[in-house]
Amino acid sequence: MKIKDMIWMMGILAFSMILIVPDTRILFNDYTLRFPYLMGFIKTAYLATMGEILVFRIKTGSYAIGKTIWMKLLVWGLLGMVFVFIFKIFSSGVIAAQTAHLLPSLEGSIFLSKLLTAFLTSLMMNVFFAPTFMFFHKITDSYIDQSGGYLARMFHLPLSKVIDSIQLKHFVSFVVLKTIPLFWIPAHTITFLLPEQYRILMAAYLSIALGILLSISNRSRH
Repeated sequence: MKIKDMIWMMGILAFSMILIVPDTRILFNDYTLRFPYLMGFIKTAYLATMGEILVFRIKTGSYAIGKTIWMKLLVWGLLGMVFVFIFKIFSSGVIAAQTAHLLPSLEGSIFLSKLLTAFLTSLMMNVFFAPTFMFFHKITDSYIDQSGGYLARMFHLPLSKVIDSIQLKHFVSFVVLKTIPLFWIPAHTITFLLPEQYRILMAAYLSIALGILLSISNRSRH
């Protein structure tokens, strides 16, 4: 293990310690409730960007990701703000639909009832929101990579060139039709079992886990 690998691990551990230490966990929960959009930006930007850095390290053997990482950090942060209200919309919407008998619900077992609600929330969100989010993120990533992270260059990139680089067949057949049912729906079922203030954080950690798994899988094929 190289020194930069240890620095990366320390970066994740340091962030995770916020939740482990009681005093900082109380502050974390308080700030999440008081400033949900700001905290959504910080949590997602930091953890998802750390995931981007690690995936680049796995793919290339180097941490020299370059200028593009700062633009990707900004995009992840803005997406984290979107996740704040999207998670709320789907979690509240599923409960409202269950109350109106538009979706199934369970009585008797509290855990099974919560599990069903969490599963339905994950299912609805991943079916109706995730493909749009994933496609949008593919487009932003392509703009950033092709422009080298320079905003001025992005305005001169034709959208057709950006979309062509996405490889739509792979996006639909693998990213949408495989990662959503096999990873994201089960993983976000667990996410929606957690207290609300930890859900965005869990989603960010999951993005790291999926990135690692996909990178290792891709390397094993070559």
